[in-house]
Amino acid sequence: MSKYFDLDGAVALVTGANRGIGRVFVQELLHAGAARVYAGARDPQSLAELARADARVVPVALDVADDESVLAAAARLPDVTLLVNNAGVARGERLIGAQDLAAARQEMEVNYFGVLRMSRAFAPVLAANGGGALINVLSILARVASPAAGSYSASKAAAFALTQAVRAELRAQGTLVVGVLPGYVDTDMVARLDVPKIAPADVVQAALAALASGDEDVYPGETATQIAAALQRDPKAVERQFAQSVAG
Repeated sequence: MSKYFDLDGAVALVTGANRGIGRVFVQELLHAGAARVYAGARDPQSLAELARADARVVPVALDVADDESVLAAAARLPDVTLLVNNAGVARGERLIGAQDLAAARQEMEVNYFGVLRMSRAFAPVLAANGGGALINVLSILARVASPAAGSYSASKAAAFALTQAVRAELRAQGTLVVGVLPGYVDTDMVARLDVPKIAPADVVQAALAALASGDEDVYPGETATQIAAALQRDPKAVERQFAQSVAG
């Protein structure tokens, strides 16, 4: 349990804000009383509808995989008090069975290095504004790998370790760092999968509740909660269960 963060009057930046979980983050932050929400996406035109709906939404051209884009955003947005690292990519490739390393490289570049770039660039901004908070949208696959999506799992595991290390580094400046580890979420990213999914709003509400309570790691949805509990009891059994995704 750490300090809590008050959303009323907050100035937030959400990456990957044009769809899915990111879009819902923007809407829920506005509902919670944020003074301004910077909505980041590679194509700011994709954010036009959000901006028209509420004047507090400010579209920002942002590519988390590009150093210059991230540094430029940090220079332009000195009032940010909450950073939501939501942008991500899932290619659904195995590690050994993939044709090449393209998927693994892209997922690590966005899901790990993207979070690292953003965290490094905005840590001084958060410090200057009293500490603030940082949310990293991860996955339960950060805790146990799905071999059918091995490179995605590896990128999220790296981002989970990053979250723990950044939390330790930023504690002294008063920044609350929250890791969000849901199961499958009903977005375009996993539309092809016939599995139980939770709504993006469930993820966002759990994340924002963590800001209010000071909880540092949250597991939205029944699936993520059950897997986290099972990992406490018998992690090897959980690993074997996930290994069945590439059985045979």
